[in-house]
Amino acid sequence: MEQWKAYLEALSSKAPVPGGGGASAVCGALGVALGEMVGNLTVGKKKYAQWEPEVKECLLRLEAARGQFMELSDEDARVFEPLSKAYGIKAETEEEKAKKAEYMEECLNAAAQVPLKIMELCGTVMEDLEFLAVKGSRLAVSDAGVGIQFIKAALLGAVMNVYINTKMMKNREQAEALNRKAETLVREKTVQADRIYEIVLEAVKG
Repeated sequence: MEQWKAYLEALSSKAPVPGGGGASAVCGALGVALGEMVGNLTVGKKKYAQWEPEVKECLLRLEAARGQFMELSDEDARVFEPLSKAYGIKAETEEEKAKKAEYMEECLNAAAQVPLKIMELCGTVMEDLEFLAVKGSRLAVSDAGVGIQFIKAALLGAVMNVYINTKMMKNREQAEALNRKAETLVREKTVQADRIYEIVLEAVKG
């Protein structure tokens, strides 16, 4: 709990990092961890023995994804820090202005790529969350529902961090390419997340 307390204090401070992008990745990790909990409560139970091989495969993928989400949280901080410093670079001559603009463009592109990776990872874990919501332990089905809501929140949080960076990019072709990827993920994966949530909602309400 001390680590979480320190993280939340840093998140709430005026410091440029961690921020919303990294927090979105942490949110994704929480969602995946809840999916893992459902899987771990399912493995070894006779009632779900026929699904055990598939559940174990889900657990392996989700464990890897949890680590990736946390790595992306750290990566988001790493790429944003140079961007935050770039704004303060003094540029008086035309050459200095050109160099600053080029550097800013590199930083903005890097800062947009990480939340896009978070969004893509959100999409890849939804299949496993759905499987566990349907075939996993009924005692933990509500946790699958909470998990998918965390994943959806991570998806919709990350897209904000794509847009805020692409908005300032001079290379509009690259910016629009990133935006299109993000828009497609939001369009397709929110539908999937909502469908999984409805499956869980029906199960818990009876």
